[in-house]
Amino acid sequence: MDLDDALGLIAGVPDFPEPGVLFRDLSPLFADAGAFKAVTDALAGTLDPEVEALAGVEARGFLLAAAVGYARGLGVVLIRKPGKLPRVAGRVDYALEYGTATVELPAGVVRPGQRVAILDDVLATGGTVAATGKLLEDVGAVVDSVSVVLELAALRGRDALTNRKVHALQVC
Repeated sequence: MDLDDALGLIAGVPDFPEPGVLFRDLSPLFADAGAFKAVTDALAGTLDPEVEALAGVEARGFLLAAAVGYARGLGVVLIRKPGKLPRVAGRVDYALEYGTATVELPAGVVRPGQRVAILDDVLATGGTVAATGKLLEDVGAVVDSVSVVLELAALRGRDALTNRKVHALQVC
């Protein structure tokens, strides 16, 4: 399957999780082996050769980072929602398009100076990715880049990511 066909499987769900929000559901893309492979390969192609690890944001970012990590021979750092980790290196609260959230970094999984790329499904307001970048930098990692499947340009997420290389497979 080619990348455009794979991206065409993303479904828009109006008024979820609340009225006025158009949720982008990547479930059909993940469920299709050819589409998942096309997206994995495309995301892997966005990474610089110097990247040493991938940070995947819970939960869809886990799937993407694991697949790309496998394809590129890279380890995966799992950025978690609060209360899921026995040892926490850091915690950041941030604003979402429709509320607030928190992410945490597991202790002992990132080395100072390690070059890490952040992977997630959707770049909306940029809050999740900015918080992830802060977590990584707070422990001494170097955030190399950000790669996402879908960027919602109207929400101006790139504005929250100044001085970051951002790769989006699709911008809408």
